[in-house]
Amino acid sequence: MANPRNIHKYQFKVGKKIVHKGITDDLERREQEHQQKWPKGHIRKVGRATTEEAARKWEKKQGVS
Repeated sequence: MANPRNIHKYQFKVGKKIVHKGITDDLERREQEHQQKWPKGHIRKVGRATTEEAARKWEKKQGVS
């Protein structure tokens, strides 16, 4: 069975500035969590949903820990 493609890569932006990059399986929840710190920010999805393995590789390349 193939790995599910249910992980989203995203950038959290305030205005035009990217303040955080990450991965999640729930964009709406993650956006609300980030808005606790950055109330005027929003999520911008990067690409299509992917596997967790591919998303973790992307995250590592982005320097996200």
